[in-house]
Amino acid sequence: METNGLENKLKGLEGDPDLQFLLKGGDLLKVLSPSWKKTRYFRLQEDCKTMWRESKKTFKKNDTFSLDDISAVQMGRQSEGLKKNTEEQVEDRCFSIIFKSRRKNLDLVSSSEEEGKQWVKSLQKVVSNLNNLSRKQKTEHWIFSCLRKADKNKDDNLSPSEVKSFMHLINIEVDDEYVEMLFKKCDRSKSGTLAGEEIKHFYDLLTQRDEIDVIYGEYAKTTGFMSAQNLVDFLLKEQREKATLADAHRIIETYEPDENAKEKKLLSKDGFLMYLNHPDAMILNPDHKDVYQDMSQPLNHYFISSSHNTYLMEDQLKGPSSTEAYIRALQKGCRCVELDCWDGSDNEPVIYHGYTLTSKILFKDVIKAISEHAFKTSQYPVILSLENHCSVEQQEVMARHMSSILGSALITSPLGDGMPTNFPSPEELKGKFLIKGKRLNKLEDTFAEAAADDNDVTEEEESNDEDAQKEKNTKKKLKLAKELSDMVIYFKSVHFHGFEDAQKNLSFYEMASFKEGKAMKLAEESANAYVRHNVEKFSRIYPAGSRTDSSNYNPLPLWNAGCQIVALNFQTPCTDMDMNQGRFLVNGKSGYILKPAFMRDVATEFDPITLTRGDWLTHKTLHVMVISAQQLPKVNQKKSSIVDPLVKVEIYGVPADVAEKETKPFDNNGFNPSWNENFQFDVYVPELALVRFSIEDYDSSSDNDLVGQYTLPFNSLKMGYRHVPLFNKNGDLLPSAGLFVHIMVLDAE
Repeated sequence: METNGLENKLKGLEGDPDLQFLLKGGDLLKVLSPSWKKTRYFRLQEDCKTMWRESKKTFKKNDTFSLDDISAVQMGRQSEGLKKNTEEQVEDRCFSIIFKSRRKNLDLVSSSEEEGKQWVKSLQKVVSNLNNLSRKQKTEHWIFSCLRKADKNKDDNLSPSEVKSFMHLINIEVDDEYVEMLFKKCDRSKSGTLAGEEIKHFYDLLTQRDEIDVIYGEYAKTTGFMSAQNLVDFLLKEQREKATLADAHRIIETYEPDENAKEKKLLSKDGFLMYLNHPDAMILNPDHKDVYQDMSQPLNHYFISSSHNTYLMEDQLKGPSSTEAYIRALQKGCRCVELDCWDGSDNEPVIYHGYTLTSKILFKDVIKAISEHAFKTSQYPVILSLENHCSVEQQEVMARHMSSILGSALITSPLGDGMPTNFPSPEELKGKFLIKGKRLNKLEDTFAEAAADDNDVTEEEESNDEDAQKEKNTKKKLKLAKELSDMVIYFKSVHFHGFEDAQKNLSFYEMASFKEGKAMKLAEESANAYVRHNVEKFSRIYPAGSRTDSSNYNPLPLWNAGCQIVALNFQTPCTDMDMNQGRFLVNGKSGYILKPAFMRDVATEFDPITLTRGDWLTHKTLHVMVISAQQLPKVNQKKSSIVDPLVKVEIYGVPADVAEKETKPFDNNGFNPSWNENFQFDVYVPELALVRFSIEDYDSSSDNDLVGQYTLPFNSLKMGYRHVPLFNKNGDLLPSAGLFVHIMVLDAE
């Protein structure tokens, strides 16, 4: 199309040599195995967003992937695939493209070290630039790339048929009469095609947002613009924000694109929309994005983001095990990872799902990967949950590996002097690793004058381990290596014999793991006792062994009972993982969320099932107006498939709060559908409630497909007119898509 090149859409990259390098492209060696290494030609397409890869096979379609899908670009033999499938001498020529979703890494080797560095530098620069584009720039970028695709004959003009093709690409189904009407309105030259300013006019008509015009018009009382005082009025009345003239001046200075308006301290409609589209003005309270909670409470007073079978990329029967799975979980803020340890060859322990065909990875490689990536997303402590099936000899190897690789970051003795009586805080444990596993003796024994001789002590294996079904009826005794046992300080695995027994006989650091079924039953039948148990002790919940497809369970009832480590299969996208992402979205994505005060009091009367009256009962009414959505992606990528979107608003929390309402579907428009539908919800325990906004593609004959969703804590909602970002089913941000709503939270009468 007629522009100065799409690179202009990337801030500051016009004529940039790194961008030009990618647009020119070059040959790279793609590595899949020691024997499968094939040269492929890679090039960035003209949209500056899509990488194209040429296939040498006659009938194979050339592959593409979006730069939006890239999580990181790593130089060297860092990935599991490159370590396994290449020699050390090519270290300086290797690099990996790591994707956000479940897509496998792309492992590549360049022809020289200099070229490899150039690829990495160029990709990192353009990906970073794309990520930092404003929402408006991302929309322009996306629309412009669709215009290029629609311009079939590449003459920089749009014919009526190309306009219709473009409408399909941006997810709108229109009839010929509408296209003709739109076309005539824009074809001012009467040439039969749109060019230059006519295409810009066409773009302006398409992106016109009537709902923004109405809101802006209500407050633009100064010669058609918003003055600073008009903006303060909007922020106070609609957004329920404590705003001053100084705040308004800062917003105008930051977001107003027109220099003349800015000079007069006025906010235009474009500036107003740019402000509403900024992340800090969206639905999530910006004060909750960073760590804002008290991190000095004992560790068991927090919900902790936790993964089950962390080593698996897919299912539990034959799926691959990989260090990449640990890296991805840690990048998502997971703070408790599971290591299923078994004897391996050459006296090297391995990790895999026992008694299955899942592949095996070396224990030491997993510890190295964890050590390298543990604290990139969050500085708060990581718990290594050991499922130990190894011989004493290989347990000693495990202990040596953890000691040598993790070094001083590994907690091997209690903090402070003497026997502790409570857990340290996340703040005190920043940058530290803690081991959860079996221990030969009580921690108290290490402080006794004469500790028992434990060279030949054994401990019965937990009957509620994940593979208990395979080993039941075998009161198997597991010999435990003293070196490994001594590393278990704050998380000693024990059996659960009831809440009364735990209260009387267990020390604070002795914790049980519960299979989901048992935990759900306790949470339903003995909710208050479970809440009280978790005030003093830790509970870990894990999925039933029957979930061989790595499916998940609903974590809400367990969080409602105060359970801290509710372990989910991070590798499986689902509503349950959406809830986990929503729960841990705030507090700096630290992986730690402070439990409400009424769940940290040992005498609490809180019962999430019966909801007897108490401090926790703060009845709120949530009013949601679902107004519109923008730039929704196609769920089915077929050219003829257009989304029929509907919006669901759901409340998750204590049983009394669980509710769901949905709009009518909007036919054949994923570009700018509107609903203007109002919903009301009663929320009795807001501290535990999550709000989920989801958009689905309506289908009358089968299940609806998820287009995008966003889940956040109820108490992190901002009031007023707010844009809602959307994540895809894998939990990755959809760059241009969004939902527009009005939120009001009131004290119920």
